[in-house]
Parts: sequence; structure tokens; C-alpha cells
Amino acid sequence: MAYTTLVSTEVVAARLSDPSWALVDCRFKLAEPTWGEREYLARHIPGAAFADLERDLSGSKTGRNGRHPLPDAAALRRTFGRLGIAQGVQVVAYDQDTGMFASRLWWLLRWLGHDAVAVLDGGIARWLAEGRPTSSGRGAPSRARVHRRGTA
Repeated sequence: MAYTTLVSTEVVAARLSDPSWALVDCRFKLAEPTWGEREYLARHIPGAAFADLERDLSGSKTGRNGRHPLPDAAALRRTFGRLGIAQGVQVVAYDQDTGMFASRLWWLLRWLGHDAVAVLDGGIARWLAEGRPTSSGRGAPSRARVHRRGTA
């Protein structure tokens, strides 16, 4: 069963060692852009990779295309491959709590045709409140190739 909207902490906790699942930490603060990565390095859900809103989930700024422009699809596929996301992988995106930043990853994956993506309900705030395990430092997800739209 693919999760395509929200997924519970209970379900994710049961799949932490499942290689067909990829967790992506998307924590970010608009007023403090380096906060999310610092928080990730301090503690994150075991096995999660980190995706930065500005470096990984946005395209280059031209001065006319907004604060976080849509990235080039080819560059985005490379980023997703670096995060361990490939065809057949269930992706779980999370952020600090409400899913505001995790939903960016959700939308971008669906835009590329990868429908097996869900947002962690309650984010890492709920995960921590439930006393679930964490890791620190940088994870090392395997490299993968993200399929092109229409080949899912």
C-alpha cells in the first residue's frame, strides 16, 4: 500500500529499517535559512536525509521568478537521486510540525510523477513528543535514479 497524503509516526517507526522507504527532513525557517540543517545534524529520524528548501527544492533565482522558484526537472531528479529516492520507493517528508515545508517536497515529487510520497503527520515535533528514536550527524542515503514523468 502506497501512502500518498499523510502517514502516521507509528507506521514510519515500523518501517525505519525498510530499504524501500526514504525519509527526508525538510525543516526550514524563512527568517533563519540555516536553522533546518543545524537541527537535522543535531537530531533527526534515523535514516533520514536532509533537503534544504533553498539549495535542493528551489531553482535559481532570476530576480523575476520569486523567492523559491520551481527547479529544473533534470536537476530535481539528480537531487532526489542523491536523497535515495527512486521508482518504487515510498517517500516520507517531514518538517518541524505542520508540514508547510515538507509539502514542498511532496508536491515536487508528484509533479515528477512519483505518487508514493506522504507527509509525516505532526512532523518531528510529534515524533519527539512520542519519545521515538533519533540520530545525529549526516545520514548517507544510497544514490538512486528518479524516473521521468509517465514512467511510474
